[in-house]
Amino acid sequence: MRPILMKGHERPLTFLRYNREGDLLFSCAKDHTPNVWFADNGERLGTYRGHNGAVWCCDVSRNSTRLITGSADQSVKLWDVQTGTQLFSFNFESPARSVEFGVGDELAVITTDPFMELTSAIHVKRISKDPNEQTAKSLLEIKGPRGRINRAVWGPLNKTIISVGEDAVVRLWDSETGKLLKESEKETGHRDAITSLSKSADGSHFLTGSLDNSARLWDTRTLTLIKTYATERPVNAVAISPLLDHVVIGGGQDPRKVTMTDRRAGKFEAKFFHKILEEEIGGVKGHFGPINALAFNPDGRRYF
Repeated sequence: MRPILMKGHERPLTFLRYNREGDLLFSCAKDHTPNVWFADNGERLGTYRGHNGAVWCCDVSRNSTRLITGSADQSVKLWDVQTGTQLFSFNFESPARSVEFGVGDELAVITTDPFMELTSAIHVKRISKDPNEQTAKSLLEIKGPRGRINRAVWGPLNKTIISVGEDAVVRLWDSETGKLLKESEKETGHRDAITSLSKSADGSHFLTGSLDNSARLWDTRTLTLIKTYATERPVNAVAISPLLDHVVIGGGQDPRKVTMTDRRAGKFEAKFFHKILEEEIGGVKGHFGPINALAFNPDGRRYF
């Protein structure tokens, strides 16, 4: 299969997200401007202009009408997917790192970074169907652990929130009360910062990637460690195939630490592992720098 090369961003990518149908791909980067692409041929369909800092994360509503983006400019913005119009801006006192719509698209979970005297935090916002009725009020705010929360996602039926971050701990929170329900065990958990998180199609398990050169598969309800995938490089991005028993892992050395001109020296490849057997089954070369974002098309036949 011939790869599709998409050109448009001026700085490194940070996040990728397909819509539910798999015909649109949304990309975030450090160049301040999220893009939307036609997934079949890589044609850029539009941009979303309004952020003044790196855009770290995005999500698209189930009906592909709303886009939500989180940025280092201390804001989270809602957009009309088709027109690119900014519908609302949630403003914070520190950079916004992670965003995700809940089931039904009536809630969003947002994380903000530690900044000055502020700790990391998880915010739950109500998303109004009518943009004119949208408010900035938080339904819940959870003061996070020390260090940055790199990703927070909804658990089944929006009952829980799963968070991961710099302290290498996976946490499960009650989304109504903010109570901490569970933490990953030190004996089985990551040894270094967790950089990424990807849920399975049915939400029953999720995959985390870490700077400890591993990715780990967890049970969503119990935080029981299911599988571990060991690599020889820091992991920046992970994804779970919705079709096959495969996971894909990407990362590589920091470009400033690569001393050889051969891109192989930096190990800038996407590695495929068998989800059950934990064995490496293949790799895809071609990148000249670390892989920061991965996403499977919902049909399971393509990935970016």
